Amino acid sequence: MIDDFEEYIRQGEPSQKEKSQIWQTAIGLQQVDGLTPSAYLIETAKENIEGKITIDEVKYRIDNYYKQQVSKKTVEGDRTEEADKVSANITEILSEKTFTFSPAELLSIHKRLFTGVENITVKVGKVRDYNITKNEWVLDGKTVYYASADTINATLDYDFKQEKNFNYKGLSKREIVEHIANFISGLWQIHALGEGNTRTIAVFTIKYLRTFGFEVENDLFAKHSWYFRNALVRANYNDYQHKIYATPEYLMLFFGNLLLGEKNELKNRFLRIDTNNEIVEKQNVVLDDSNGGQKGDEGGRKKWSEKVVRLLDLIVEKPNITRKELSEALSINPSAVQKHLEKLKKEGVISREGSDKKGFWKVIKR
Repeated sequence: MIDDFEEYIRQGEPSQKEKSQIWQTAIGLQQVDGLTPSAYLIETAKENIEGKITIDEVKYRIDNYYKQQVSKKTVEGDRTEEADKVSANITEILSEKTFTFSPAELLSIHKRLFTGVENITVKVGKVRDYNITKNEWVLDGKTVYYASADTINATLDYDFKQEKNFNYKGLSKREIVEHIANFISGLWQIHALGEGNTRTIAVFTIKYLRTFGFEVENDLFAKHSWYFRNALVRANYNDYQHKIYATPEYLMLFFGNLLLGEKNELKNRFLRIDTNNEIVEKQNVVLDDSNGGQKGDEGGRKKWSEKVVRLLDLIVEKPNITRKELSEALSINPSAVQKHLEKLKKEGVISREGSDKKGFWKVIKR
């Protein structure tokens, strides 16, 4: 359904281009938390793009749709409602030609994105009042060190003041982009917001970049939002014992494509590290569709079916991918996906880290 929508917006009339791109960005950003909007949201977005309904009407329809669905909710941890409502809220915010460079703007964006959204348990529009850690797939289960709760306000004020006083005059376009990328990286690391931090930072970033005259309404955030988040993680993680150092290079590859017209390859597996500072590369495998399974070759390595290879690739590219997304990507029913996953877990090829709701898949061997 998402692929159909992408094809639809590519075919939109020129007058619909900006609105189409904003919707695509809003929907794509849900991927940073492994969420996928519903078919109902997609169809409603099309009507908005065509000018048949306003964004207020979109939000009204989505709200009523889920009020009617209350009695039908049976899947624990289903966050489709969150994806739909936040997508509409992002679209509304990015459609506005307003912005104030301040911590208050960042908190306001968070409040507008998540007020009334189910599953969001924190106080929206407020800085977190507790300390956090997050087990990151890209860090092989380790965490970035985030700002402590009692320093957030002071740190935000300091970073905004430093950025506001920075003189961009005389800098090349690349130097400007590098500086902005570093500022956004530091802002993300503070992690002022308990939930929805990356989506809020992304919306803030887009609006801030517009004030520099950059055109950022393209499909990069839509297609590579998970890479964007992983690049932020790598820009803020150090482990000197294992010779791992925080690096902005991956974030600059993203911004280079976004703002400088570069064609850098953005692959999540290139960012991943283990404790020996080795990047987890995609291994070469031999495709063998016989019996839909795998068998050993002369070297003792596994030969996987094409479906299984693709499933493993999808997990490597997006560790928090859902069974529903796997089903759609592989064009097989959910029960077949479950069968593959259970078999791979049993054989020690993959494991599930964390909870069903907020965990991620990990490829152990291939």
